Amino acid sequence: MATDAPPPQKGSPDTSPALPSTEEFIAVQEGAEFGELRRAHRSFAFPLTIGFIAWYLVYVLLSNYAGDFMGTKVVGNINVAFVLGLAQFLTTFLIAWWYSRYSAAKLDPKAEAIKSRMEGGA
Repeated sequence: MATDAPPPQKGSPDTSPALPSTEEFIAVQEGAEFGELRRAHRSFAFPLTIGFIAWYLVYVLLSNYAGDFMGTKVVGNINVAFVLGLAQFLTTFLIAWWYSRYSAAKLDPKAEAIKSRMEGGA
């Protein structure tokens, strides 16, 4: 059973917007507005990525070389290693949430403006 729509009939108007040319894509990519979008993304994503990798490496290094510290009991049978391991998951979700909010507020409006201009042919 085919679920794809049939191809448009010859002579029927095409409802999809015209795709920009390669030259138009290159012009937008070299433009100041796209450069600002790229800077806004990189200024958020790169420092967070470096920070999270450093935090993960600290956890791994502590696990390998500070066994006594990581084995320190916090509450009952819960030790420092367990708490820091759970903190890894927590920071992963917090970073994803934070990026989602940042993207919706800062990146998506800029990207939508570029996209609508490209699709509108302006």
